[in-house]
Amino acid sequence: MTSITLFTLLFLGNLGATEFMLIFLVVLLLFGGQKIPELMRGLGRGIREFNNAKNSVEDEIRQGMRDAEKDKIGK
Repeated sequence: MTSITLFTLLFLGNLGATEFMLIFLVVLLLFGGQKIPELMRGLGRGIREFNNAKNSVEDEIRQGMRDAEKDKIGK
C-alpha cells in the first residue's frame, strides 16, 4: 500500500513531512514531553484490545461455520 493510499484511507489527504512535523510540534506543546509516552501506551492498549476483539469475533464466526458444516454433513 503506498503512502498516498494510506493517507487517503485515513482521510488525511496528502500530508508531507512539513505537515507531520507541525502536527508533532503541536502535540508536543499541548501534552509536553512527559505525557507523550503515556498517550502512546494508551493508544497501543486500545489498538491491542480492538485487535483482540476482532480476532475473537472472527474465531466465533469460523467456529459457527465449522459447526454448521458438521451439522450439514451429519444429516
